[in-house]
Amino acid sequence: MDKTDNKKKVLIAAPVHKVLTEGLTAMGYECVIDEKIDQKRAYELIGDCEGVITSTRLQLDRALLDAAPVLKWIGRMGSGMEVIDMEYAAAKGIACYGSPEGNCNAVGEHAVGMLLALIRRITWSHSEIGANIWKRDENRGIELEGRTLGIIGFGHAGAAFAKKLQGFDMRILAYDRREIKDVPPYVEVCDLATIQREADILSIHVSLQPDTLNYFNDDFLAAMKKPFILVNTSRGVVVNTHTLYKGIKSGKVLGACLDVFETEPLTHADQELRDIINELIFSPVVIATPHIAGYTHEALFKMSNVLLEKLSVDRKRQKATFA
Repeated sequence: MDKTDNKKKVLIAAPVHKVLTEGLTAMGYECVIDEKIDQKRAYELIGDCEGVITSTRLQLDRALLDAAPVLKWIGRMGSGMEVIDMEYAAAKGIACYGSPEGNCNAVGEHAVGMLLALIRRITWSHSEIGANIWKRDENRGIELEGRTLGIIGFGHAGAAFAKKLQGFDMRILAYDRREIKDVPPYVEVCDLATIQREADILSIHVSLQPDTLNYFNDDFLAAMKKPFILVNTSRGVVVNTHTLYKGIKSGKVLGACLDVFETEPLTHADQELRDIINELIFSPVVIATPHIAGYTHEALFKMSNVLLEKLSVDRKRQKATFA
């Protein structure tokens, strides 16, 4: 019998840094790596795995969890645990670990970059320069100083975004349905109505839950009292694309920074949605990127290391409990 037959297996179903695979190997695991895995292939590989490392590629629903009788834990690269049936996993005694601490800085930096590119018309004027078009007055931008930023969802990513913007002399409002602890001095905690009344810039950093699906909808748009800029680096389906389109057409939404979309990749969207998104992303008031806000080289290492640390701590705790 091959020595690896006696090893516990971990399915690596996402790009990870070698710090994680090397750490898991040192813990006695055999890493079964398939970064391009699909749902069907997962059923073939997960049956004898004690652990799974995933991102957004797999849906660890009841059916897939039932296909993994020895599964003990799931590690999520990044934030948002909606890809896992958390309630069912808990019922089966499967521990679940996220790593939002690992990519929140990347998300914060990316959101700032998109926002500055939009309000200073950097990407649009760059493309014009490339076409030998020289327009100064038409590309006159606005400044962040003195503006009011409203952040909805003040977890790791929302807090990182606020931290990056504290030096721009803005008023920063934060709302979260959960209690916000350790509030930094440059942030004002408030209710949603205050943000809808006073924000010049609205940035959404919520996880995907039943009550955040289509969170930014027609009613939300109507509740915004001032023309504003929208930033979304959370989940695409949090923002209703039709509502955003109407907001931009009416002038209520002055501009949008979008790293995520209702359907990803965009080639999978139906024709109606693709037509709307194409019109948006080729507009001078929209900045779009392909879901890369939290996907830096550094973040890959940080997320991998965070998961390894959480797994190591839990393993030590279990050993102490049963010692």
